[in-house]
Amino acid sequence: MAVKVRMTRSGSKKRPFYRIVAINSDARRDGRPLEFLGYYNPCTNPGTLSIDADKLNAWIEKGAEMTDTVRTLVKKLGK
Repeated sequence: MAVKVRMTRSGSKKRPFYRIVAINSDARRDGRPLEFLGYYNPCTNPGTLSIDADKLNAWIEKGAEMTDTVRTLVKKLGK
């Protein structure tokens, strides 16, 4: 069972809001996550991003892989 750090979509139609989660790689997009790590709101100007770095680093140390999109957002934060 591989764990990925990826985004789940929530929010209403045409108003997306994403949560950054650690989740089993076989789970569906909005499936039950193992842990919530942060959120990303692209509808604000500029987009709002918040990630708990301690939780993220703990999952990376356990072997979780970040998706390309999450990796790009983390680089934006400068972490």
